[in-house]
Parts: sequence; structure tokens; C-alpha cells
Amino acid sequence: MKNILRDLRGDKGWSQQKLADHLGVSRQTVNALETGKYDPSLPLAFKIGRLFDKRIEEIFDDEEG
Repeated sequence: MKNILRDLRGDKGWSQQKLADHLGVSRQTVNALETGKYDPSLPLAFKIGRLFDKRIEEIFDDEEG
């Protein structure tokens, strides 16, 4: 699943670890999310949306290329 998580994180000047700390997940999970190797659970997706004040659909794109 494509996403703009890396861009959003960069805009805040956060490391992957800093974002992981905010979300209560591991840095490896953040890396897997950013590279599209892992799709977030719905609760995690909502948490990410709230953290960046965006709708889930603005962050994640489930359309096949």
C-alpha cells in the first residue's frame, strides 16, 4: 500500500524512532509501513491520521498501480 508517511514524518523533522515512539510501535514497524511492506491495522491507521491531522485516505492509497 502506497503512503506518504515518510514525507509527513520528514515535514515534522522526526526520525523513524521518534514517530515509532509517538505511535507506540517499533522503529522497524515504521520502516515497514514507509516501504509498503506492512499495511497498518485500522486502529494504527487512525492513530497515524490523528497524529498528522489527516484522514486515512490522505495518507494511505490502496489502489493498485
